[in-house]
Amino acid sequence: MRLSQMLFVTLREDPAEAEIPSHKLLLRAGYIRRIASGIYAYLPLMKRVLDKVSQIVREEMNATGAQELLLPAVQPAELWKESGRWDTYTQAEGIMFAFTDRQEREVALGPTHEEVITAIARDMIRSYRQLPLHLYQIQTKFRDEIRPRFGLMRGREFIMKDGYSFHADEASLKQTYADMDQAYRNMFSRCGLRFLPVEADSGAIGGSGSQEFMVLADAGEDEVLFTADGQYSANTEKAVSLPPDAVPSTFKQYEKLDTPNTPTIESLANFLKCSPTQIVKNVLYQAVYDNGMTVLVLVSIRGDQDVNEVKLTNELVKLGDRFGGKTLLALTVPDADAQQKWAAKPLPLGYLSPAVADSYIAKQDKVHPQFLRLLDKTAADLQNFVTGADESGFHVVGANWSKEFVKPADVVDVRKARPGDRAIHDPKQTLQSARGIEVGHIFQLGTKYSAAMGATYTNEQGEEKPLVMGCYGVGVSRLAQAAVEQNHDKDGIVWPVAIAPYHAIVIMPNIADATQVAAAEKLYTDLNAAGVETLLDDRDERAGVKFKDADLVGIPFRVVTGRSLQQGKVEVVRRATKESQEIPLDAVVSTLKQWIADATQSCVAKGAG
Repeated sequence: MRLSQMLFVTLREDPAEAEIPSHKLLLRAGYIRRIASGIYAYLPLMKRVLDKVSQIVREEMNATGAQELLLPAVQPAELWKESGRWDTYTQAEGIMFAFTDRQEREVALGPTHEEVITAIARDMIRSYRQLPLHLYQIQTKFRDEIRPRFGLMRGREFIMKDGYSFHADEASLKQTYADMDQAYRNMFSRCGLRFLPVEADSGAIGGSGSQEFMVLADAGEDEVLFTADGQYSANTEKAVSLPPDAVPSTFKQYEKLDTPNTPTIESLANFLKCSPTQIVKNVLYQAVYDNGMTVLVLVSIRGDQDVNEVKLTNELVKLGDRFGGKTLLALTVPDADAQQKWAAKPLPLGYLSPAVADSYIAKQDKVHPQFLRLLDKTAADLQNFVTGADESGFHVVGANWSKEFVKPADVVDVRKARPGDRAIHDPKQTLQSARGIEVGHIFQLGTKYSAAMGATYTNEQGEEKPLVMGCYGVGVSRLAQAAVEQNHDKDGIVWPVAIAPYHAIVIMPNIADATQVAAAEKLYTDLNAAGVETLLDDRDERAGVKFKDADLVGIPFRVVTGRSLQQGKVEVVRRATKESQEIPLDAVVSTLKQWIADATQSCVAKGAG
């Protein structure tokens, strides 16, 4: 492709709406164009990148025996109501583009396709002889993000590969799950990315277990915790660890103390000259279930620890049956306005005890009359601890479970793991932190959807059983931007060779020089004929502008027909290292072919390992 004929416009200044390097560079280099909040057009250069990423994904999926199909973007609400996720996606998470068609039927643009594929399996799979079966698609998804940001990282429209497998039993699912783990490692290695597989929370997708693949980058939205021995890595939403040991309490006698102006753990520890590990703090949450029931949740946790609200949400979903709910629509820390709607009298916030009286909750419909009391494991074995006295300005010290306070029956793990914590698998290992961009996620769904939607098969004994399912996603457009976030410098993008829009760019510094033009035209033709995807910068621009644009766009190899032509050579520059060397004209094609092969083969070998 000749740049003079391409839709190609670069910007010298960073666009105002762009916050992170990759977003700025993709806009400046003419890869994407913002149409509306969270909605972008993929321009010609970006389309080539997306096609290359998609092809790598497709090849690795096909190699496992998966079959490609294409599912509808518009989905009927009935399927989502069958699975029980309609309220989750339209109300709790609120990310579904849902609307009513002209026949007054509720429909939505698909944020994911578990329901659709399960309905197809329900209609078409009858016997164990058809299993296992693995289907996938590469398609545009739609999610009404509350705060779209960072370009393609969190948009309202994006390209995704989603795959779904169906099995007769858990053993078969686990085999496909392992195959996908390796396939995903191959994909991301072939794309030239540095990544980390981590344990993850399954969120609204559900299932018994899941794993994310994180591209490591400073601008990543997710924090991952890992150990240096490579034996443990997890998203902070899922991570577990051993907290620091608690300092033995210095309080041997139970008593109530005047502790003015100590509503925080830090202020209380300073006032009492004690360790935060001796304190039980009591955090109040307000949970709303899909049946409209509001439940006030009191979490008692060790004073030096914080609540992981994802873990807390998961616990509350498990306990939903107690309150007649299946889905958690909202989990918040109730502010003063929220408290006025259910509190019979003002709560002594900052001074709550684990036994704060249920009488604080006014009797009314759709508000559970008792606090749901959860005890985190970090506080379960504390002795002679400090906690609130349910009176502003007062705390108690020397308290014990089963003596001064009834020990809550629900002992849970809802603490947030932190960098520096000891690893569970080896306490000598400490958790380290890195930022990551989630580009892939694989799930063991089990029978969550098949049981809810009646998708069954007949086994060898003639029994009807629910299909066992897996789910596997790759964010194609997000991966493309993640590659830029991980691979750039002060001058622009540094594309990995395998997913660069073109392998090489040939630049004629002076289009008035017939020798330069002739050499550039021949190289352009010969390189493309040899399979080296090549751009020709034949624009009537200064050489400096062309060089700057080439660096900004990030093409791996730059070939310049300049002064060295007099010696029968051209300058070839590697974008990644800025290394420059003069190569004879008749050796350029073979040299670039070898460099490209070396770059792609090293990534393939890395993935296979």
